[in-house]
Amino acid sequence: MAAPPPREQAMALLAAANNHGDLAVKISSLKQAKDILLAAEPFQAAELFPFLVELQSSPESLVRKTLVDVIEDIGLKALEHFSVLMPVLMTFLKDENAMVVKQSIITGTGIFCSVLEELSLQFLRRGTVEMWLEDLWTSMVKFKEAVLDILFEAAPLGIKILTIKFLEVQILLFTPDRNDSERSAGEGIGREGQGFNISWLAGHHPVLDTAMLTSDANRSLGILLDLLQSASNLPGLLTISVVNSNLSSFLTRRYWHVAWDC
Repeated sequence: MAAPPPREQAMALLAAANNHGDLAVKISSLKQAKDILLAAEPFQAAELFPFLVELQSSPESLVRKTLVDVIEDIGLKALEHFSVLMPVLMTFLKDENAMVVKQSIITGTGIFCSVLEELSLQFLRRGTVEMWLEDLWTSMVKFKEAVLDILFEAAPLGIKILTIKFLEVQILLFTPDRNDSERSAGEGIGREGQGFNISWLAGHHPVLDTAMLTSDANRSLGILLDLLQSASNLPGLLTISVVNSNLSSFLTRRYWHVAWDC
């Protein structure tokens, strides 16, 4: 007897991940469904994204955490369709389980960087930005603000440390790298491991405002400096995290012509 088509297999596995009484079966089913979705074309995988979204209501925190892992792997492959999954990350930033919140910040940070890179690449290569990507960036800006809000809320130490890491990422993304100062805009872009750099944004970008991004970097740096100034009121590990952040890397790797307003 022939095996069911991949779509039917994935739907059955997602149903098991949602409804089975055994936690181990739920986790295993979700991981198997992920493998099928990764093997499918992005538009085919996206047809099942609404079934993934349903799992955000799972009462088991391990299922929710695994869902975030799945979203990260699939989302990076099917970025054009990620807007369907974005509400899951936003919801999980408020999850009652710290493990789920932390994984959501980690996953969202990776998607944030990927969206930035795609925004710059599309414009450099095509001279335009597709609407789905512009809409996704709007969602990522909301995610960014939601993550920063956590830093000023009552939250477990591990979560706050990850928000500081997110601040570091912003600073490094939104300020020019001295190592790229002699390279023309777009040169070398897209190489494996390259990652977004604000120096790619030569001229007017229809979505990304260089001045606004720089302002965000200044604000993030200001928050880190404020945390250092109030170090006596911070838990020990959080103080260490701030001190060990990429501030020194930023000061040595980035230009000093940024208009510090902190």
